[in-house]
Amino acid sequence: MKIKELQKEVDQWIQKYGVRYFDEMTNTAILMEEVGEVARIMSRRYGEQNEKESDKNKELGEELADVLFVITCIANQTGVDLEYEIKKNFEKKTQRDAKRHINNEKLK
Repeated sequence: MKIKELQKEVDQWIQKYGVRYFDEMTNTAILMEEVGEVARIMSRRYGEQNEKESDKNKELGEELADVLFVITCIANQTGVDLEYEIKKNFEKKTQRDAKRHINNEKLK
């Protein structure tokens, strides 16, 4: 799925099932909650914390998808074309970091 298609599908879902977008600040708070759920899985499953029994059924992919969904909502309601912005971001990173990581001794 292309990012433009994702933005369109999220918008259609919101119109059909969500009634309307939550306001931008509410969606920002929801985004922080979802990122927190990703962080919890990462720190307990891949980091040094013990995973609680109640967290063992949580799926990282589902939580990442929740983050992407909310980011897409915020982009839609603020008029951001994510596909364009990601392409632009790759160009910026490529110019800025063309040799930076290759020459980083810590990564070898």
